[in-house]
Amino acid sequence: MNLMIGTDPAGKGGIASVITVFMASGFLQQYAVRYLCSHAESGLLKKLVLFVRTGAELIKYCIFSRPCIVHVHAASHASFIRKALLLAVARSFGCKTIFHLHGGGFKRYVTEESGAVMQAFVRATLERSSQVIALSDQWAGFLCQFAPKAKVMVLANSVVLTDLCDGSNEQDGRILFLGRIDAQKGIFELLAAIALLKPTYPAIKLIIAGEGDFASVQYNAQALGIAACVECLGWIDNEQKAQELQKACIFTLPSHAEGLPMSMLEAMSAGKAIVVSNVGGIPSVVHHQISGLLVQPGQVAELAAALGQLLGDKALRTQFAKNARQLIEDHYSSCSVLDRLALLYDDLSGITSV
Repeated sequence: MNLMIGTDPAGKGGIASVITVFMASGFLQQYAVRYLCSHAESGLLKKLVLFVRTGAELIKYCIFSRPCIVHVHAASHASFIRKALLLAVARSFGCKTIFHLHGGGFKRYVTEESGAVMQAFVRATLERSSQVIALSDQWAGFLCQFAPKAKVMVLANSVVLTDLCDGSNEQDGRILFLGRIDAQKGIFELLAAIALLKPTYPAIKLIIAGEGDFASVQYNAQALGIAACVECLGWIDNEQKAQELQKACIFTLPSHAEGLPMSMLEAMSAGKAIVVSNVGGIPSVVHHQISGLLVQPGQVAELAAALGQLLGDKALRTQFAKNARQLIEDHYSSCSVLDRLALLYDDLSGITSV
């Protein structure tokens, strides 16, 4: 048997979406993987209790079931520390370990927010793992530079292919943002860009879905005179997400930092024209002026120009959407990506492919 540890699959955020794909694909059943939830959206005390319980479960399985592989999904800060401690426990029992890195803030966390002691701890965790998984070549390059002895491989996020949006419900001027509502996701530059576009495209509508600082969004929208153009939905489930993707003519995520955002892959899979930032693993997926438009983070005028280019050219949107969907089918569907993870599991388990 094997163990996988991460956040609540029914929770919110990109890691939960990744876990959901793993489960839906049948990968966990195929490789006898038992999933342990080490984190959930709750108060601090409940989070601590859940982590301790997960640690106890890990020890129990290591003693009585002797798992071959322990595979953790982690991001930065507390997420990293929790998973690093669990991996240390797994290694003490002789398990092979996989550290699967998510989130766009890891480089900043390591290089700017961590002192020498924490940097040494992070480096040791990476280098002692049997395998480190990065979401893109860019992230793999950073990890290899920071932890030269780490064994790093690239495994992109993937999506379960769904029906292509046929465009029958698409609304001109409707722009969809899916992500956490904070400054690092570029939400305030996006509001400023909408304000620049409103005189030219009076029917423009920005739909914001996710959790975060809605009060600041509403305040800024009011100050910019675009409150009537902005709709905040809060967190939405997969069914609502599919409906919003059907209605949107453009998806945008102008983040300052990213790993490889699941919401972007989902939008591309649905056949949406996208405008996204040239950060993290995004440029390894999105080919500028072919499968979408890339912009520099924090540049309001550039973001507005890119959105305006697509708003004013339906044929271009259609072509980008077609190319994006084909790209997902060819390289980022769950079937093709998880085949590579299966090879890793076989290798760590000592299984030789015929």
